[in-house]
Amino acid sequence: MIERLKALLAGKDAGALVARKGGEALQVAAAALLVEAALMDDTFDDSERATIEQLLTARFDLSADEVATLLDEARSQVTSSSQLFGFTRIIADAFDNDQRIELMEMLWQVAYADGELHDFEASLMRRLAGLLHVSDHDSGRARQAARTRLGQLKE
Repeated sequence: MIERLKALLAGKDAGALVARKGGEALQVAAAALLVEAALMDDTFDDSERATIEQLLTARFDLSADEVATLLDEARSQVTSSSQLFGFTRIIADAFDNDQRIELMEMLWQVAYADGELHDFEASLMRRLAGLLHVSDHDSGRARQAARTRLGQLKE
């Protein structure tokens, strides 16, 4: 786990994304980052999976079958690569600032889905904010919005 985290944060392992065009590559990249956030604490529990499924369904207007397929592809991509840069580059190139902040909120929701924020998850979120060109202020606002949204869902 520690070695994987070090490789991930250092940007080593240049595993390539499966060649995809346009929206598909964007969906896989976003889903892969969400899966990576879920896996950072070495678990991928039902609450994290359900959160990711809801977020992908809402963000990309996908059916349950499409989300399941996308999640399988994202897990495969994350497993075969510890390189964040490829995923974040696709998103940074395609999303405007507001969309990148929205993705940060989605990532924070996944990080908090199991009820706690692990140190590795917090480290990943700081790294992702930088790679996605989201300011600390905007990432903090996204974090607060995610916590508020999750609190409302649990009430």
